[in-house]
Amino acid sequence: MLELLGDANTVALIGLVGGIVLGLAARIGRFCTLGAIEDYLYANDDQRLRMWAVAIGVAIVGSHTAIALGWLDPVGTTYLAQTWNPIGSIVGGLMFGYGMAISGNCGYGALARLGGGDLRSFVIVVVMALSAYAVMSGPLAYARVWLFPIEMDLSAPQSVSFLAERLTSVPAWIHGLIVGAALVVFAVANARFRSTPSQILWGAAVGVAIVSGWLGTNWVAEHGFDAETVQTHTFAAPLGDTLLYLMTASGTSLSFAVGSVAGVLIGALLGSWSKGHFRWEACEDPRELKRQMLGAAIMGPGAIIAVGCSVGQGISAFSLLAYSAPITFAAIFAGAALGLKQLVSGLSFLAER
Repeated sequence: MLELLGDANTVALIGLVGGIVLGLAARIGRFCTLGAIEDYLYANDDQRLRMWAVAIGVAIVGSHTAIALGWLDPVGTTYLAQTWNPIGSIVGGLMFGYGMAISGNCGYGALARLGGGDLRSFVIVVVMALSAYAVMSGPLAYARVWLFPIEMDLSAPQSVSFLAERLTSVPAWIHGLIVGAALVVFAVANARFRSTPSQILWGAAVGVAIVSGWLGTNWVAEHGFDAETVQTHTFAAPLGDTLLYLMTASGTSLSFAVGSVAGVLIGALLGSWSKGHFRWEACEDPRELKRQMLGAAIMGPGAIIAVGCSVGQGISAFSLLAYSAPITFAAIFAGAALGLKQLVSGLSFLAER
């Protein structure tokens, strides 16, 4: 495959396949971060949060099984190689969650809605991509590095399972299997959740998609000719990567990020058509558009500061039991709760005067 397609095209194909699964999960399985939080806070319904628990549990079990088999070396991944900055996780997570609530979608959710014909989500995707890049490598990058310095340490992977290995001498993968299995058991312990097998299956499918990214890119990194990064799905910087590729494709190569973003769009399109939900939608209210743009502009920097979005930290980093994952996810939840409360009570500072 590598000889035929080349390394870049191969990892893009891996991202595409996983992205299609994620797009289908969003449109058919209703897998959504903001929707899960909103259901829990305002409808007293934890079913979609349990879907997240299944996705995280399956991703943890799959990733740590791959580590045990020697199919995944996670030490050099972004989530484990960078020394964890708790302040960055909290500040970035709060920003991302708040922006997600204000805009009405995270990056992944916006892609899924765009695939269903919602042109309002196109604005969210573009603004989030630009704001993320402005903080990641643009003019605001200097301030980010100064406020949230990045340090690398490959000698001590920033992971709970690897920490447990150092403390107990029990292999990290065993700790991972225990935690992942416990999460799945916790999720399916609810009788009402068990009565909706489609939610369990779509949650598991999301976890498998995350693992497929780790396995595929690790395989290319080990057997390919170029220095490919071991990575999996996240939807903040990859949105910017995709915009950049669309503008400079003749001088750049495909990447996992581009494949992943395209996959979600394709999967969402297929899912919306299959359910008869595809329809073109646009924003008719300037105040709504202003709110969505502001939320997206906050989300992008938040994801970069937290080193991941609701999918990147909430599932991908969780799959490796990174220190940052539970703290960032909790901060995203808290930020979203604040944003939703303000939406319910009214956002006077966004209203036209």
